[in-house]
Amino acid sequence: MTYLMVIGGFALLFAGGEFLVRGAVAVSRRMNISPLLIGMTVVAFCTSAPELVVSVQSALQGNPDIAVGNVVGSNICNIALILGLAAVLKPISVHRVQVRPDTIMMIAACALLVVLGFFGAVERWQGALMVTVLVAYIVVQYRREMRAGTAAENWHVEEAAEFKARLTVPQAIGLLCAGLVALVFGSQLLVDGATSLAAALGVPDAVVGLTVVALGTSLPELATSAVAAARGHSEVAVGNVVGSNTFNVLAILGTTAVVQPVTISAQMARIDIPLMLAACAFAGAVLLVSGRFGRVFGASLVVGYVVYIAFLYTL
Repeated sequence: MTYLMVIGGFALLFAGGEFLVRGAVAVSRRMNISPLLIGMTVVAFCTSAPELVVSVQSALQGNPDIAVGNVVGSNICNIALILGLAAVLKPISVHRVQVRPDTIMMIAACALLVVLGFFGAVERWQGALMVTVLVAYIVVQYRREMRAGTAAENWHVEEAAEFKARLTVPQAIGLLCAGLVALVFGSQLLVDGATSLAAALGVPDAVVGLTVVALGTSLPELATSAVAAARGHSEVAVGNVVGSNTFNVLAILGTTAVVQPVTISAQMARIDIPLMLAACAFAGAVLLVSGRFGRVFGASLVVGYVVYIAFLYTL
């Protein structure tokens, strides 16, 4: 039953994430919102929606290790597994100027979480400040792109185009509502199943949060990045991962802390969060210096992720 709950949660979160982002993009287009803003906000938020629902649900149920582990594990999974697999499918090549602002913001957000881990908690006011910083960044970047038309604009426009669908308004709203319902039920199943799984395997909640839950909530990013890479849209694959990682820390963990302040375990603060920062900084440095991920580099990221998972379960 525990495994069925986890698998059912996976399926509902995947379907919910896909329905939500496609319905939200379609509604946004009907409202004549610019593709640039859709790519910067709607796509990034909706692909991170499973992390939001699961983290809030976990925090409210008194499982802060799953709530924080979900965010940290998702970011590690996004970089090492998802971006790695995308590069294995097709080598990734992006313009360095194009990815610079969002990549730097992602690294800064991860560095902030390292600092918060040192203090051992994320309080309500800190969560509110994190969300405010993200909103301010989006507003500044949007105005800058609209005014100057920099290289990053094409990145976000292409990201929005990846989810373009011919839907009527009722169909789009129906898909949006179906996605929300699937996310709510899927998150409940996954959190309950993950808690039971941790007890059955005799491992801490944090380990399950960093692995099983994180992988489950990252399924929308995995699907989007894999399809985009296979189609040769490497900018979309990279943009999806980088944007999602920033949203995970600032929007997801920030919102979770506003709803319910969360504690950060000493082990996670000492090992997993610095590892998350190292992975994001390393991948970000490669993007900023060369703008290219080859198949060998992608495979090394995937192998590194497998080693990390094995390490967690042998502690």
